[in-house]
Amino acid sequence: MGSSSGVLAPLLLSAIVAGCSLAPPVPEGVAPSHDEPPTGLLDGEAWWQSYNDPVLDRIVEAVLDSSFDLDAANARVEQARARAAIAGAGRWPRLVASATPQAVSAPTNTGIGAQLEGVELSDNSLGESGITLPERLDLTTYSAGLEFAYEADLWHRAGNAHGAADARQRAAEWELHAARVRVLTGTVGTYVEIVNLHRQQLISERIVEILGEWASLATLRYGAGLASARELYALRSQLAQSESELPRIEGLIVGAEGRLWVLMGGHRPDIEELLVHASLPIESTTPLPETIPTKLLLQRPDVRAARQRVEAARLDLGAHRAALLPSLSLAGSIGVASTEASNWFDPEQWVRNLSASLLAPLFDGRRLRKEAEAALARVRETVALYGRSVTTAVSEVETSLAAVRTSGMRLERLIAQEEAAGADASLAQRRYKSGVGNYSGFLAASYASLLAQSERATGERDLGYALLALHRSVGGAWRTQSDAPPAGGPPNNLDYP
Repeated sequence: MGSSSGVLAPLLLSAIVAGCSLAPPVPEGVAPSHDEPPTGLLDGEAWWQSYNDPVLDRIVEAVLDSSFDLDAANARVEQARARAAIAGAGRWPRLVASATPQAVSAPTNTGIGAQLEGVELSDNSLGESGITLPERLDLTTYSAGLEFAYEADLWHRAGNAHGAADARQRAAEWELHAARVRVLTGTVGTYVEIVNLHRQQLISERIVEILGEWASLATLRYGAGLASARELYALRSQLAQSESELPRIEGLIVGAEGRLWVLMGGHRPDIEELLVHASLPIESTTPLPETIPTKLLLQRPDVRAARQRVEAARLDLGAHRAALLPSLSLAGSIGVASTEASNWFDPEQWVRNLSASLLAPLFDGRRLRKEAEAALARVRETVALYGRSVTTAVSEVETSLAAVRTSGMRLERLIAQEEAAGADASLAQRRYKSGVGNYSGFLAASYASLLAQSERATGERDLGYALLALHRSVGGAWRTQSDAPPAGGPPNNLDYP
């Protein structure tokens, strides 16, 4: 009974100090951490569907199914989850089952036989006592039992290590969400670029036709002495410049489609056919917010991932500090042992072994202390990176909101310009057909109308890019106050999936 109490005393000590944690408090200015992991990372609100574009919906579906970037991010989450489980295993005793048959054969003049000779017990003296030593000693032992080892979580070292691994797992999960936002906004942005390039290609082809007719007419007028050489050469120069745009646009289309195939995980001929006649998705049905509260930017997945990395570094520091202090290890075994196989599992043959060790580091070349200093520097680094992520989020949202407003105002003026140019082209056509106007005037008005259409297409593309930047800056979709969650949810005028 006394021997058992000697082993239980360290257990009581470990229970008293197990609640002590050497992890520092959360640094000032860092938002509280949410312990719950992000759920439904791939089941959030489909913000791209607000464009009401079936071609875009099909492309995004293909990207979500086969994106290499998302597959890699998912694999990183699985790795982090496995590492968290490994770190958590260190908090529990290690239990091993054993079954060991052991056969020993040794000469008599070694081991115990040599000890007998050392006390001058010769073979003759043993013989006088009726004991005769053989030339060799043979012994077979059969044993079975359970062995355990446990390091008490003094100073919460194992608990901090497990908590740090859990925080890194949550960071990986939020990084998966951030990767999803990046991939989707990149996909939609590439789609906008491809659609705009196809539209510009059609407009450029029409411009080449108009300038070709105009240059031919100018050649005839020049031959008749009705046009100057300067007018003729200017039209030919414009025609050559417009013709040079066609191969450039073709190259840009090939490059943009190549980027889209990479995002989709491979070439898709079925989708390539749809891209030629797709429309430019800029009319989002989701109302734009005037401002976005800074506290809501903390819900951005990259900001949340940075916050979890701060938590992981903080808990790592606690684990490294605990490694500088004494550690308590418990070990033992219990089972049965016998020299005969028939008595292998005889309960009367039970054996046990219990031990406790209290170890304190004395000299290790300052390795443990330097590891703790490195962990402290890591905390400072993650806090700085967290602050940068929050500042970046605020800046990106303000910039993207301004870009959406200015792009929208510019597009309104480009639409008015296109409508005016189109009206002028229609008037010139009517005047030409009625015999009041000449054909050159009609071609000039048509050329100006096509240039206005090209400018409008560029403005719509820029507005599409600005909307995508806003989606990226808020981490996905946004909802206005009228779409806020019901009572009981956070009183926010924005919500992120």
